[in-house]
Amino acid sequence: MKPSMVLSRVRFLNGEIVDIAMENGRITGLHEPGTVSGTQTINGEGLYVSSGWIDMHVHAFPAFDPYGDEIDAIGIQGGCTTIVDAGSCGADRIHELAASRKQSHTRLFAFLNISRIGLERTDELSQLHWIDETAVMQALENHADFIIGLKARISSSVVGENGITPLRRAIQFAEDTGLPIMTHIGSAPPLIEEIMPLLRSRDMVTHYLNGKANNLFDEKGLPKSVLTDAIERGVKLDVGHGTASFSFETAQQAKDAGISLHTISTDIYRGNRLNGPVYNMANVLTKFLTLGYTLTEVIEAVTTAPAAWLDRPELGRIQVGDAANLTLFSIEPRPSRLIDSEGRTYTSTHTIQAEGVILNDQYFTCPIRA
Repeated sequence: MKPSMVLSRVRFLNGEIVDIAMENGRITGLHEPGTVSGTQTINGEGLYVSSGWIDMHVHAFPAFDPYGDEIDAIGIQGGCTTIVDAGSCGADRIHELAASRKQSHTRLFAFLNISRIGLERTDELSQLHWIDETAVMQALENHADFIIGLKARISSSVVGENGITPLRRAIQFAEDTGLPIMTHIGSAPPLIEEIMPLLRSRDMVTHYLNGKANNLFDEKGLPKSVLTDAIERGVKLDVGHGTASFSFETAQQAKDAGISLHTISTDIYRGNRLNGPVYNMANVLTKFLTLGYTLTEVIEAVTTAPAAWLDRPELGRIQVGDAANLTLFSIEPRPSRLIDSEGRTYTSTHTIQAEGVILNDQYFTCPIRA
């Protein structure tokens, strides 16, 4: 009997070409290319396949402006089968974000903003009474299958006069619950030298490649000791490109210093998706390919690495018996004009393009072009 779906003649990152057979949403076989047909056969000749891309930093609550967007517009339409909302909602509205999964195809998890109001305002940690421990704990209890960590945005425009106190509160909540935190870094105060030593193994710092004065590299372009010490402790680094948080210069400094990629994420929302400089995940991945990282390094940073961090290794592999969770993409021999958050431009020689995803026994084409 024919399998219900076959992905024909697709290429793994190691160059191997296979047919992937699926039935009822699960992978049933990996076969020699061109040897299997299905009730639905998708011709993948010339395309790469990986486990579904995971974006660890998005804003997927459309009610908020400017930091909001539609789940599938920043998920499957751009090649990501799994996205993680990075603290759009606090305890007051996290139930709405959780419920929105029912109207979307993309798999969604979330960091809970420690401020109960979330990004209803962009100074959400400027009033300490918005950091309500009882509300945080109740939200975590109600949505244990959905919330994967806590989010604290620690930069001057967010915390106001409260300095490092919101981060200390976040870490106390994390200690009490066993959850990791994602910490946004940006303009001082607080200084990066105050922030980084507080982060623990498995905590994640996002925007680590920003070009602001309060960043993780010194005036010579070398990593500060607070960065290298944090890496040694097991703190993870997340790109979180965004509108104002990715610098080609800083990214080159990190690469020159031998700092390995962990997770590449977009910090995408409606404004920087439509108007740049983010646009989509493929555009961000192309930037790292252009910086000289290998294709394997780039794709692992949106597949195996985030899947391991989420403690859901099945989301980062292609294995018989697992649920089919796949992204098809091409490497097109055409240039792209790439823009960082400071207006600097690079021109790529090749462009990564998401072509389609397979999720929940369905194939979706990716209409968003890099």
